[in-house]
Amino acid sequence: MLRLTPARSLMALAVIALLAGAAALLGSPASRADAPAPAAVARPALTVSVVRPARAQVAQHLAANGNIAAWQEASIGAEVNGMRLTEVRVNVGDVVRAGQVLATFAAETTQAEVAQARASLLEARAAAADARANAERAGTLAQSGALSQQQIQQYATAAETAQARVQAAQAMLDAQQLRLKHTQVLAPDSGVISARSATVGAVVGAGAELFRLVRRGRLEWRAEVGSADLPRIRAGQRVQVTAASGAQVEGTVRMVAPTVDPQTRNALVYVDLPAHEDVRAGMFARGEFLLGTRDALTVPLSALVVRDGFSHVFEVDDSSHVTMRRVRTGERAGDRVEVLEGLEPAARIVERGGAFLTDGDLVRVAGPAPADAEQPPAAKP
Repeated sequence: MLRLTPARSLMALAVIALLAGAAALLGSPASRADAPAPAAVARPALTVSVVRPARAQVAQHLAANGNIAAWQEASIGAEVNGMRLTEVRVNVGDVVRAGQVLATFAAETTQAEVAQARASLLEARAAAADARANAERAGTLAQSGALSQQQIQQYATAAETAQARVQAAQAMLDAQQLRLKHTQVLAPDSGVISARSATVGAVVGAGAELFRLVRRGRLEWRAEVGSADLPRIRAGQRVQVTAASGAQVEGTVRMVAPTVDPQTRNALVYVDLPAHEDVRAGMFARGEFLLGTRDALTVPLSALVVRDGFSHVFEVDDSSHVTMRRVRTGERAGDRVEVLEGLEPAARIVERGGAFLTDGDLVRVAGPAPADAEQPPAAKP
């Protein structure tokens, strides 16, 4: 039997103490916390469907602002002087036809002057007939010598003078009859009365404006277009015009102004507008010139995400992570929008739900990977 000496007993106790301390350290919470944790499994942020950009025909537009004005506005004034208005038959907004009586002046004085001029004409004709007869009788006596050549010439001159007085009297009668005609103010063309200053009882001078008339009721939109865009506009192009009242009409370009304003560098484009009860001269309007179509790369409108004032799309890579790409957009064609730059035609992009994603997120792609996108139908301009 082995007998332990005091020295060996102390050594055995020390070994046992060391083993107990090591076991305590290994079993403490601190040691368990320092142990490496198992790796966490990444979870997708969202389940999405992906699409590829597609080629489509998009309409080309050119936006502009301008005012609506009358195609031509006629000023209707008095053609007689110092006469009193006795009747005004139309008001602002009335539709009139060419030759319609708009107002009348007092005609009694002019009628008396016409009668006097007619009497003067009859008197001049009688005097001319007598002078012509005397000249003819004097001519028959030329061979007999009863009258001198000077006397015969005087009779002939008197006949010509009398005939001249007839013509003067006729001219005076014509002038008085024209004055009588002008006692009725007539519409020079069909259209709409846009202003009226005629007042019953007023005595107006010749040339004073009584009415203003929008000829044929035609209106036009005078769009201000920058000089750099003028080559894109041609007569006959269609224009979608929205008036300040909210009314929308489709006009047609009639002409482009031959000059450019040196201050603004803009030129006026004249667009004929159809009649519409909510479109009036003097209104402000905005519009879009329809310049045709072009082939473009498009994406669904739902794929766009606007952040910090710029448009973005989320592209999905082979590892199902998304990358936020900034794009520059162009025209809109229905539920699709043109992408001018920032996106490759073969890219896979998140179709919708991009507002809930951030750059680098892991997503789950629903369904099979999209094939090359088919051509969507051409957008109507």
